[in-house]
Amino acid sequence: MRRRLALAALWLLPLAATAQDSREAYLRQFDTGGKDCVNEAEYVAYMSRGFAQMDRNHDGVLEPDELPGGHGKPVTLQEWQANLRRQFHRLDRHHNGCLDAQELTAPPG
Repeated sequence: MRRRLALAALWLLPLAATAQDSREAYLRQFDTGGKDCVNEAEYVAYMSRGFAQMDRNHDGVLEPDELPGGHGKPVTLQEWQANLRRQFHRLDRHHNGCLDAQELTAPPG
C-alpha cells in the first residue's frame, strides 16, 4: 500500500509542477512591472481587454447586443472596471494590494 502511494505521489509531481508553471505564466500576462505579483491597476487593465473586444462600436458602453447572450442592461466601462476592482479585493486574500499566482488563479470568494 505504501509503495502504491509513493508511486502515485511521484506520478503526480509533474502535474503539480505543470499547474504551478501555468499559474506563473498566467501571472506574467498581468504583471507588467515584473515583480511576481499583480496590483489593482494591472488587474483592471488586463481584464478590461475583454470589454474592449466586446465593445464593437467602441463607444465605451456594452449594449445588450454586445453582451454575451445578446441581452441584458447596458454596461459602461466605468461599471465594468468597478466590478473588476471588487473582484480584485475579493481575490487579495493576503490584503497586501498585490495578487500572487495562487491568489490570481483562485476562484473569487
